[in-house]
Amino acid sequence: MTASGGLALTLLVALKTVLVVVGGLVTYFAARAYRRTRARPIGALALGFGIVTFGTMLSGVADQVLRVEMAWVLVVETALTTAGFLVILYSLYAE
Repeated sequence: MTASGGLALTLLVALKTVLVVVGGLVTYFAARAYRRTRARPIGALALGFGIVTFGTMLSGVADQVLRVEMAWVLVVETALTTAGFLVILYSLYAE
């Protein structure tokens, strides 16, 4: 691996880690708001953020720990991100 490739990988891992932490915090506060209000749209919003965050975390584990082929890592991450955004979209229209 070249020096720039190593730097890019380090940066990717750092950014994914920050993304999982921030996504986890957003999910936590959305879930807390749901518990406080019992509003189903807020619960769906929390679920959507959780799915997106889980997809990011799972892709990092699949890539760095399990050494899954990158194309499959991207397929899984994209599928979970799409599912999460669909749930978020639903939460914006639910009553």
